[in-house]
Amino acid sequence: MEPEPPALHLRPRMRDAGYSDKEIRRMLRTGSLTVVRRGAYAVGTPPDGAAARHELRLRADLEHLTDDAVGSHVSAAVLHGLPTWGISLERVHVSRDRGRSGGRVGRRVHVHAAPLDADEVVAVGGIAVTSVARTVVDLARSVPFEQAVVVADAALAGGLVDRATLDGAVRRAARWRGSPAAHRVVAFADGRSESVGESRSRVAVRRAGLPDPVPQWEVRAAGGRLVGRVDFGWPGLATVGEFDGRVKYGRLLRPGEQPGDAVFAEKLREDELRSLELGVVRWTWADLGRFGPVADRLWRTLRTA
Repeated sequence: MEPEPPALHLRPRMRDAGYSDKEIRRMLRTGSLTVVRRGAYAVGTPPDGAAARHELRLRADLEHLTDDAVGSHVSAAVLHGLPTWGISLERVHVSRDRGRSGGRVGRRVHVHAAPLDADEVVAVGGIAVTSVARTVVDLARSVPFEQAVVVADAALAGGLVDRATLDGAVRRAARWRGSPAAHRVVAFADGRSESVGESRSRVAVRRAGLPDPVPQWEVRAAGGRLVGRVDFGWPGLATVGEFDGRVKYGRLLRPGEQPGDAVFAEKLREDELRSLELGVVRWTWADLGRFGPVADRLWRTLRTA
């Protein structure tokens, strides 16, 4: 179960409930309350994690905005549990159904003005936010391609949205600013990516001009026996690509196994892949920021296959 959001208390309501300003100051001093924004307090210490703190700020800021404001863009992504890699959580983002004018950017809050249909607003944790499809498209219109692909891939992979619904959301935004970028993101998105690192890897491969790989390729030996499922495959070019994220080996662990056991099993699997005359190229998170050397190794492997 998802943890309950921390209780939020507004100063006027606390005073209506009988708390004096002196009592509120004492609760702040002792740590019983934490300031979220002026006049809004959370019980206890701030939650761990940037996303959890952002959600709390969204809840507080919506209390000070008009009723038609709904969480959107990265704020909606946080509520939907989507990854926000590389996207700033500095400001809360909300949208109002007011055509395409009247938005504003403040120090704390970015207010977007754009048409909002009824089916594009949902409730998550008691907060009105844009739907997953609308959230993906809004971010794809406004953040860099790589960050937007991470969000779109995760939404598809998690079953939070299907391809048809996402395509429909792109068509609905066809005349809006940033719509060509959104179209490119949605066209490239693939729910077979299983992590932020795999989504970023697909972007890096495309930017290097390499052929697009098959995500989660199942490699089979003669007779159809499954050798393993690899992160990326170029079946016609006898090449396998593996992204080694730190969490990957944790997912491979069976009950009672240690990380070293998973690493050893992975080595045996790679040996078997190579015995099938498949070239194997690996990379890590650190390589994604400077993918050139990995791309060179992939090109050499693909050409010699």
